[in-house]
Amino acid sequence: MAETVKVETPEPAAAPVAKTTGAAGAKPEKAKKPKPSARHGGSAKASRRRMRKKKSQIQARRKKEFTYRGYTMEELLKMPLADIIELLPARARRSFIRGLNPEQDAFLARMRTSDEPVRTHRREIYVLPEFVGKTVMIHNGKEFQPVEIKPEMIGHSLGEFALTRKGVRHSGLGVGATRSSKFMPLK
Repeated sequence: MAETVKVETPEPAAAPVAKTTGAAGAKPEKAKKPKPSARHGGSAKASRRRMRKKKSQIQARRKKEFTYRGYTMEELLKMPLADIIELLPARARRSFIRGLNPEQDAFLARMRTSDEPVRTHRREIYVLPEFVGKTVMIHNGKEFQPVEIKPEMIGHSLGEFALTRKGVRHSGLGVGATRSSKFMPLK
């Protein structure tokens, strides 16, 4: 005779019962999300590090578009000079409002027309949006330093980008600087 084997199947687990605070009509508490360390294993610090790494790989770095006082470069280039002057810092604004001397006017005219680098001693001229992308050779007292104008330079004077002083580089100690070096042969 064939025996029949009866296999017991486990009963499906009941849904978790939400806890109530005891007050009638109170909202049941939601089930808590497991901590990052419980989800990913290991210590909490290591799991946070892994989550940050994963998140950074997902989002590609986007280069932020340059704006100056809320205006993009295209908008700045379309603006008349009078409107751009109103956006500049106080010192630069005052300099343009008082008017430029003939040397400064000549420099502006050369910057607008020339495609090659413009050499200048005029360190006090402030960078305007129309200069962006051009190269200026600024005199630092000894030589002309080439400076490519970037959008972040708008409103700063040209002299800020051609330093007039070099950093001091000290060498080793000289003879007589310490007691032991007093007796060293000069050779």
